[in-house]
This record gives sequence, structure tokens and C-alpha cells, in this order.
Amino acid sequence: MSLPPRAQAPIGIFDSGLGGLTVAAAVARALPNEDIVYLGDTARVPYGTRSPATVVRYARKNVSFLRAKGVKLVVVACNTVSAQGLGGLADGSELPLLGVIRPGVRAALEVSRGGAIAVLGTPATIRSNAYEQAIHERVPGRPVVQIPCPLFVPLVEEGWLDHDVTRAVAKEYLGPLADTGVDTIILGCTHYPLLTQVIRETATELLSPDVVIVDSASAVAHSTAILLETTGLVRSAEGGDHRFFVTDAPDRVSSVATRFWDMGDARSFELEHVDLVDFNP
Repeated sequence: MSLPPRAQAPIGIFDSGLGGLTVAAAVARALPNEDIVYLGDTARVPYGTRSPATVVRYARKNVSFLRAKGVKLVVVACNTVSAQGLGGLADGSELPLLGVIRPGVRAALEVSRGGAIAVLGTPATIRSNAYEQAIHERVPGRPVVQIPCPLFVPLVEEGWLDHDVTRAVAKEYLGPLADTGVDTIILGCTHYPLLTQVIRETATELLSPDVVIVDSASAVAHSTAILLETTGLVRSAEGGDHRFFVTDAPDRVSSVATRFWDMGDARSFELEHVDLVDFNP
């Protein structure tokens, strides 16, 4: 039996900026036949300084844009929206929504050996306690150590992925995890996968070589594959067409964007501009 036409539609992914491209890249690697439409709201980044009501309003506009592109699923590749506004995006339609927090938590609990779980995130994500709440929903009482890491994002955007300053900052942030019994670290920001190597080396030095680093981008890609399978929306034909939209300054941010979209084919990577203020689906 052939799949419904909706299965051939693209996957929609959005973030407040460009960090969600790490999620998009992970989805593209895991599901190479799927088309992807990505939206980065670069005109209004960061969302972490906004009120929850404003975050929901921005996110609804993003979803409306992706819906107008005919997507079959929306991946909310933004920790702030996933933490503060995911419930506010439900509109009664059949369009599935997938955030980044619960997939990362599930992956962490699967690999954890029963020790404490550390969450590295932006100050806004840590203040939300969303990761801790999601962990305790599944395993009440599991020790959780949350570490705000405000300097990681600018270091990634500066391109200092393997730099002495980045290593020093990582040691400063991971230092408090010593003697906490942490056996798993969740990278709770879409920028952080680019620092996986530095974080892993720092954790090995300060904590234990057995500490597992959970990349939420890979976890979301895995959850996306499962969701498409269970809903009968896996694309049956060859695809792999990727379109990328930003709400401001595509020329200025293109060099940073290619750092997140690390697919070895930068020549096919092009950012298109869309003005969401004037956008009416």
C-alpha cells in the first residue's frame, strides 16, 4: 500500500537563531531521503531574554511559516521554546510537534548508569528547570546538577571550537561537577554539540573517562525517525532537498551558519531571507 501524499512533505525545523542547524544536520544524516525546511529567527534572537508570552508568539509565527511550506512535522530546535512555550504551540491540528528536551532526557537516562545527570545550558534554559522536571517525571529523585554556561554560545559563534580560552571556560564550568557522582552530561543547547570534543576532554580530566556526553541534536534526530515511523510519515521516495530561511541578514550570518551545517557540502548551502513581520500565511 502506498503512503499518503503527506509522507512526501518536508520536515520543518526552527530555532531562534542558527544553533538549530546542528539538529537539522543530525536529522539530515539520520534521514537522508527526507526534505527539510529550516527557519532561523535571526532577527529576534535570543529568545532567552524574552517573556514566555513573547516566546510563544514568536514560535507560533515560525510554525505558521513552516506550515505554509507544507511541512508534515515541526521540530522545535530551540531549548527556550521547548522549555517555555511548546504547549502553547498546540493548535488542534494534526501537525506533530517535537521539542529538544524530552529526546535528550530519554537518551541520557538510557545511557546513565544510575549516577547524577548534569545539564549544561544557557542561563534561561537552566532557570526554567525544564530538564530537571523532565528527568524527574521519568525517574523521581534522580540527582540532577544544572550548570549555566553563558560563554559557550559566543565562543561557538566566534569559531573558537578548539581554543585555549574555550578549554579554560569549559574547566571553569565543569569544575563544580567534581565529586557529584555525575556519569552523564546533557548538552542542553543546540550550539554545544560543536564543543563536544572539548567538553569530553574536560570531563575526562576533571571527572572520569567514563562520563557519557549526550548530544541533544542526535537524540532529536533519533526521536524524529521514530515519530515518522509510528505515524506512517516516512518518505518513500528519494529526496534530501534542504532549504534554509533566516529572518535577518543572510549574508552576514552565512559563515556562521555553515559551521553548524557541517555536512561537507557548503557549496549547496544557501540562506534565503523571509520577513516574518510581513508574513501572512
